[in-house]
Amino acid sequence: MADPRPPLGPELLLELPARGSRRRALEETLRTAIRDGRLPTGTRLPSTRDLAAQLGLSRGTVTAAYEQLVAEGWFTARHGAGTTVAADAAVTGLTGGTAISEVVAGSQAPVGARFDLRSGRPDTQAFPRNAWARAMRVALREAPGEAFGFGDPRGRIELRSTLAAYLGRSRGVRVDPENLVICSGYTQGLGLLVEAFTELGLTSIGMEDPSIPDHVELAAARMRVADIPLDDSGLSIDALSASAAEIAVCTPSHQFPIGVAMPPERRAALLGWAEERGGWIVEDDYDGEFRYDRKPIAALQSRRPDRIVYVGSTSKTIGPAVRLGWIACPPALLEPVLAAKRRSRDWRHLDQLAFAHLIDTGDYDRHLRTVRRSYHRRRDLLAAAVRNTLPHSRIHGIDAGLHAILELPAGLGEQAALEELRRAAVRTQPLGDYLRGDRAHYPSALVIGYGTPPERAYAAALEALLGTLARITEAK
Repeated sequence: MADPRPPLGPELLLELPARGSRRRALEETLRTAIRDGRLPTGTRLPSTRDLAAQLGLSRGTVTAAYEQLVAEGWFTARHGAGTTVAADAAVTGLTGGTAISEVVAGSQAPVGARFDLRSGRPDTQAFPRNAWARAMRVALREAPGEAFGFGDPRGRIELRSTLAAYLGRSRGVRVDPENLVICSGYTQGLGLLVEAFTELGLTSIGMEDPSIPDHVELAAARMRVADIPLDDSGLSIDALSASAAEIAVCTPSHQFPIGVAMPPERRAALLGWAEERGGWIVEDDYDGEFRYDRKPIAALQSRRPDRIVYVGSTSKTIGPAVRLGWIACPPALLEPVLAAKRRSRDWRHLDQLAFAHLIDTGDYDRHLRTVRRSYHRRRDLLAAAVRNTLPHSRIHGIDAGLHAILELPAGLGEQAALEELRRAAVRTQPLGDYLRGDRAHYPSALVIGYGTPPERAYAAALEALLGTLARITEAK
């Protein structure tokens, strides 16, 4: 029976067809309103009681419709905050099977991807809201007056002191707080280093192949880039030695995207190259906190802190909304890095103080333990689903990090797989996007990020991904 009481919340103009299931009609009408832009992201929906009264429906019908749309990713529901239209629902909340051939102008992100399995992204729903809010309140209340000015280009001493101790105990990094430079993330950190190396007269930088194209382009804007291929142990030292590179940029703990960890012998060989060439090593420790099947591997920087620059960030641990990173800078590089940092005019002192508080109180460690367990479960579910659904496909690089390499079934190319996945509203990336050299050395594969989907949508995302690939394989 419809609730006779008048609505108390926001009114919603919806026209339901006269025939058919009331619940299905309400669900589709709400989906259409979101697609058409009449219900943009963040719009607060009426309560189930209010909407039932407005439309003359039973409250149970409206409740069931809301629950279904939450499960599909159209709505977000939080206790005490009501129900709202989810972020990007207008372009991501498609029902299965909907064709999605359009591309947003000026963007590489396809419209209509309901399941986001791109790599390099954490679950933003896991952001430690309460802990960060407490830390920000403390930062605002206790920040000294100079924290609201430009200050030291290295960043706040409170964070540098706390971070030096944290990196020492968690990653084995050896750095004095005076030689830590706070930046806005790895990309800015790499940019500052490229500027510093250029000022010192260096002209050639070795970059792993495959690696992130944006980082290669950033380095190539000022220096000659030498593409250094990988082998089963990571960065090829033979290829590095044969190149003119004076700097080696690498991910020794968990190579991105291949996922290999550099063994002790290869680490020693890389250090030998730096000693013989007088070269520098830039260590990108992009996901050192997330390891599952192996013991922690200390940062390479701990072996030669005078020749190795260690760079990290919070983008995978807390989330990209907090734009904080750090450079553990060898003393000989400190002044040119600081000169580049001064030109950037990027300080973020309050965020730095908040992050220092998060570490000091143990909230950062607690958050890492929570999300590490979550990502471990996701990794296990992905591996099990591949074994069950695509038993002839192999999966690599899953002992750490937030992504895996999924080899495609024989005869299935990356672009063909991507096109079918787009039709199934799945967004992911081909391995080929990261390759610059010998493509024949690698099989057709996808780089699957398992951190991004919210917990409630993860199982459905795996089903859409692997079910689509299985259907393609069976059809061949």
